[in-house]
Amino acid sequence: MQVVMGLSGGLDSTTLLAVLLNGGKTVHCCIFDYGSTHGRHEIKAANKVVEYYQEKYPGRVFKHNIDITSVMALFSSNLLLKCGRPIPEGDYSVENMKQTVVPSRNLIFASIMAGIAESIGAHYVALGVHGGDHSIYSDCRPEFVEALRSVIELSSEDKVSVLTPFVNISKADILKIGYSLPVPVPYHLTRSCYKNQPVSCGKCGTCRERLQAFAEINKTDPIEYETEN
Repeated sequence: MQVVMGLSGGLDSTTLLAVLLNGGKTVHCCIFDYGSTHGRHEIKAANKVVEYYQEKYPGRVFKHNIDITSVMALFSSNLLLKCGRPIPEGDYSVENMKQTVVPSRNLIFASIMAGIAESIGAHYVALGVHGGDHSIYSDCRPEFVEALRSVIELSSEDKVSVLTPFVNISKADILKIGYSLPVPVPYHLTRSCYKNQPVSCGKCGTCRERLQAFAEINKTDPIEYETEN
């Protein structure tokens, strides 16, 4: 069974890839360049994750690098490099992180992936959205996922379905799933930081959420940070 998924190189999507492969799926990983502040760093991480799993599961992991920067140049968000605005530091909260909302990002990604899925004969699109994002990102909420599922099924001749196994669980729960899998998830290769710098800052909301998730399950985050946490 073939699945088309979005791979950012972060903790959630990397665990999703691991879950799909462990379940016997053949996975097409879409790595989007949408002009984000941290884009070149997360794309590098995503490519490393793909290479890792191509070695672990030969012939079952494929990569598609997709550039949509020309379209996203029309959008506005602190998360977009062209806007030149700072990434907020501090807790992963609504007030703090709403500045990083990219309008309709998951809708755009999912639409592209659904088109790819139908073109290659895959029947599933998978997204790593999770419960911790509900209050901040409208395109990560269960009601969005249900509507998206209906739209994609209606718009595809071959009834492409949407998989979102993490939509109602926390990042810590995702880590628990990852650590339970027989093939180690390469969290040391992943990146969550929103800042445009080679080493994760440890201060922005996504870094802090990630660190908190590892702390909740009594694990040490294996990546390097600019500051001690």
